[in-house]
Amino acid sequence: MACFLYVTPNSGLYWRMNYRYLGKQKTLAFGVYPNISLADARAQRDAARRVLAKGEDPAEKAKLDRLAATIALANSFKAVAEKWLMKVEREGRSSVTVKKLRWLLDFINKSLSKRPIASIFAQKILIMLRKMEGKGRYEAAKRLRSTCSQIFRYAIATARAERDVAADLRGALISPQPVHRAAITSSDGGWRPVARYRSVRGTS
Repeated sequence: MACFLYVTPNSGLYWRMNYRYLGKQKTLAFGVYPNISLADARAQRDAARRVLAKGEDPAEKAKLDRLAATIALANSFKAVAEKWLMKVEREGRSSVTVKKLRWLLDFINKSLSKRPIASIFAQKILIMLRKMEGKGRYEAAKRLRSTCSQIFRYAIATARAERDVAADLRGALISPQPVHRAAITSSDGGWRPVARYRSVRGTS
């Protein structure tokens, strides 16, 4: 079972491998030369041999792998987030709210967009949230976590995920605490303590 180059009438070069499965002669395609190098074709051939050794059909497995990749793409974090945002818009949220959510999603998608939502762990989300905290935007980081949690709950409701991993991050973020400072708050010029905020480590 060696891989070989199949030459088409218009001089196209395609990597192929002939093999037998359940007594039938079959052919497996590896791609076009030179986009697929000889080393790559040999690696695919070796992988096909391992599949055959398990009693499976390499061509059928390749089809299933492509189908799984398509499903994973459809269930990526970005794809699910877009569907969730469409739902939010249809529920009548204001354009200002939707714009803010879009900004949050743009930041989230830089880290999570292509990942299947069911395969995302809390630690991956935390890394993203720490980047926002690193900019001193602690409240924005909390809103990011909350938005992720809403998207995961939507994914659960639509059978795309099994649990809300963003919920595990409650208590992991920096939370602003009020610091009371004197300020004029009455018409007679009297002084009353007014809350101001400073950032300290605490819970979200």
